[in-house]
Amino acid sequence: MFSATRTIALHSSSLSTVSSSSDKPSSSSSSTPTHLTPKPKSLLQNHPLYTPTHEKLSLQFKEKILCLEVMGIDSGKALSQNPSLHTASLESIHSIITFLLSKGIQHKDLPRIFGMCPKILTSNIKTDLNPVFDFLVQELKVPEHNFRKVIKKCPRFLTSSVKDQLKPALFYLNRLGLRDLEALAYQDCVLLVSNVERTLIPKLKHMQSMGFSKEEVRCMVLRCPALLTFSIENNFQPKFEYFSVEMERKLEELKEFPQYFSFSLENRIKVRHMEIVENGINLPLSLMLKSTDDEFRELITKGDN
Repeated sequence: MFSATRTIALHSSSLSTVSSSSDKPSSSSSSTPTHLTPKPKSLLQNHPLYTPTHEKLSLQFKEKILCLEVMGIDSGKALSQNPSLHTASLESIHSIITFLLSKGIQHKDLPRIFGMCPKILTSNIKTDLNPVFDFLVQELKVPEHNFRKVIKKCPRFLTSSVKDQLKPALFYLNRLGLRDLEALAYQDCVLLVSNVERTLIPKLKHMQSMGFSKEEVRCMVLRCPALLTFSIENNFQPKFEYFSVEMERKLEELKEFPQYFSFSLENRIKVRHMEIVENGINLPLSLMLKSTDDEFRELITKGDN
């Protein structure tokens, strides 16, 4: 596999060749009026950004587009989500890639990382990226050889401010009782990049509005930290309504099995609930949802007998 430097150099070179050979009129056609000269077929002519309104794009900008595409990144999406890329130099982009590779990130990881967070491509290594890796080591006790594992799981770490985001989130989660650093680093790391005021607290308050006490909500979160990653509108509201109205079950079951909210409403909860109703049997919430299809079928069969 080519190194980042090699990849950029090769394709910058190839683009320069194409540009010099096809973007300029040949000597044999120098006498042809400019407006009658046919447009050249270049490597980038079919790219969505390479349209008649962009014919005067600089060579460096064309090189940048090509290099992003070569890395497997949707350049149009990256440029729209991170306008700073328009003025970023190839050298600065290369420095980011080199830095990440030095931290154990692999070439094959880059399309997903940059695709999810194109802002990383214009980060400042000293003030933006280095503090994140220091946080991983000092606060989450992540060894350097596991940097890749964490960043692959949650690329948003690299766009999060340590001072304004990561440390406040860690402090808040610790106060809730989530103190397993290994779990926070490798499993529930998305919680650390979630805003405390706008994301975490509203979800806790919504759960209290369902009828749970503050302490009951805290215990539910400790049982299932993923609760703090679920959408209020798309998860909590419809699933709780089905639980209380259609299933007519008691809150006590949710206290014991908050993982209920992690199952698909349409493909799991409704389907299995209707089956046990049709068969006139009753199953604990956890057994109804956690069992495999074969186990569930066996439970239905036993219930019929």
